[in-house]
Amino acid sequence: MDFIDRREEITHLEDLTGSGAGGLAVLWGRRRVGKTRLLLEWSSRHDGLYTVADQSAPAVQREFLAEAISKRFAEFGSVVYPNWRSLLVRLASESRRSGWQGPIVFDEFPHLIAADASLASVFQNWVDHEAKAAKLTIAIAGSSQRMMQGLVLDSAAPLYGRAKVLLKMNPLCPGYIQEALKCETSSRAVIAFAVWGGVPRYWELAEGCSVDIDEAVDRLILDPLSPLFREPERLLLEESPPAIVLRPLLDLIGAGVHRVSELAGRLGAPATSLSRPLSRLLELGLVYRETPYGESERTSKKSLYRISDPFFRLWFRVVAPHKADLTQSPSDTRKSLWLRNRAALISETWEELCRHAVSNLHQGSSAIGTLGPWEPAKRFWRGNGPEWDIVSRSLDGKRLLLAEAKWTETPANERELGSCFHELMRKGVPPLRSGASEIIYAVFVPEFSSQRVADPSWYLVDAQTVLSTLR
Repeated sequence: MDFIDRREEITHLEDLTGSGAGGLAVLWGRRRVGKTRLLLEWSSRHDGLYTVADQSAPAVQREFLAEAISKRFAEFGSVVYPNWRSLLVRLASESRRSGWQGPIVFDEFPHLIAADASLASVFQNWVDHEAKAAKLTIAIAGSSQRMMQGLVLDSAAPLYGRAKVLLKMNPLCPGYIQEALKCETSSRAVIAFAVWGGVPRYWELAEGCSVDIDEAVDRLILDPLSPLFREPERLLLEESPPAIVLRPLLDLIGAGVHRVSELAGRLGAPATSLSRPLSRLLELGLVYRETPYGESERTSKKSLYRISDPFFRLWFRVVAPHKADLTQSPSDTRKSLWLRNRAALISETWEELCRHAVSNLHQGSSAIGTLGPWEPAKRFWRGNGPEWDIVSRSLDGKRLLLAEAKWTETPANERELGSCFHELMRKGVPPLRSGASEIIYAVFVPEFSSQRVADPSWYLVDAQTVLSTLR
């Protein structure tokens, strides 16, 4: 698959190499999110050197690293380095002697720290002195998010304040999946994103599986011999310390248990005991905390916890609770399990995409965008009252947007659109202190066969418009 997006990340890295003074870049993010691909792309542009650590003893790690550095400096690997300082000092010396300023990439850096904790302070001293004198550009990266953040973000961490570039790698924006997977329509792209999310490695696997999406789900996820059958378990185990202890929470959230009180009840634990594990799930980007529109995110007691990543949602809804059945079942049975959950999973992803798109609608050519810019949209619910999928206010405070996000497999016709709008109108206006003087009604549907609506104040937004804003 071609290298996609990452314009902001590349710009920061290019600024570092372009400064001529060298410096440290630190990247972290979940496995498969594209850290290595980004670093290889950047390194290759500047005749850099890429190295990756293994989970091994420090002496073996140094041997492997020295061998990799030999690609740049001949005979570098012919020496046995008794400690990390001797290897790093020689690297800086050779760089300074030859005038080579990098970049040099140390990928999976946490493997080195896990094997020898003293390396952190040795590396800090090297960055401050020998590497600085050689004007080396250095990048360290890792999939253990907690360890990488602990190295640079904690005020007591060895590398705190040393990095000139700090990059948390997030999944790719949804707007790129249509061209990446060559989806025929924007609707098909939404379906693809509901399965694979924004993780580049999953896109690569899907690109190489030239069958329809339902068949690809079976071949790549549901089949017990498939590459993604145990993917979330591996990701949790690779964290340092391992995050597998968080698995019960993810199982429950994936099954539809979203309130802290309900989670605590199901686990047989006091609600106060869930604060730390939920915070870690938030820190890892595996869940997000949802509050109703207009509620304070800091003080609201109406929070819901939801799985962030569409692929993880699918896995914890379909694979996790049925692993034994999937292991023993033929392909048709496995696919029937996916098909029972398919519509609900796609609808949930579609709603999220629509909400994320609202604050960017003014950048496009849609009619509703001209009424913005809009604040970030959220859902609204209160007790047993009606719910609104999308609520937002224009930045000037004059308009309140109330919208429905409805997923349909076929283009919505005039009757279906009318029904959506009448249902939206029937709910009235949520009890908010918005101060808005005008209410804007909209329906987000992936495709529509007719643009005719009964009222000129009603707006339609399709999948093509939504995805075009999410790039």
